[in-house]
Amino acid sequence: MENIMGLIKLRIKRGTNLKPCDSDSSDPYVLVTLEETKLKTRHEKDSLNPEWNEELTLYIKDVNIPIHLTVCDKDTFTKDDKMGEADIDLKPYLLCVKVGLSELPEGHVVKRIEPNDSNCLAEESKIIWTNGKVIQYMTLKLRNVNTGELHVEIEWLDVPESKGLSGVPL
Repeated sequence: MENIMGLIKLRIKRGTNLKPCDSDSSDPYVLVTLEETKLKTRHEKDSLNPEWNEELTLYIKDVNIPIHLTVCDKDTFTKDDKMGEADIDLKPYLLCVKVGLSELPEGHVVKRIEPNDSNCLAEESKIIWTNGKVIQYMTLKLRNVNTGELHVEIEWLDVPESKGLSGVPL
């Protein structure tokens, strides 16, 4: 557990209006990359609006490295096609976690993050206090394509005996 600050629970909810790669549809999945870690969702057959509802857990060693998401079309006989990419900047979310919030009203909006040129947000993202936890809800606009969005959530998990976020400049 050396150099581990904590874990991010990444919930990949769904994709919307994804690019068709197989005539009028695709078989999309999401490849998640963070440093040397690579994880992926299952592929959804014949869908441009897939519902994954999958939860992936990533070790966080450096808060400055974004989580990279690549949506791909699963192909049987050829290399999988890229359908777009997005990055998740963890710093705005981790600033809220680091404060150590507690006992807020259910559904309290801790912070709002507007889309801009430096993030992949398609619309305002909210960091919300829910069920005693700080969760960030995001709709990410895929880059390098004309259409497509990913709907995701992130949640911080402390790891016992890790260095955590204390002393980490954000």
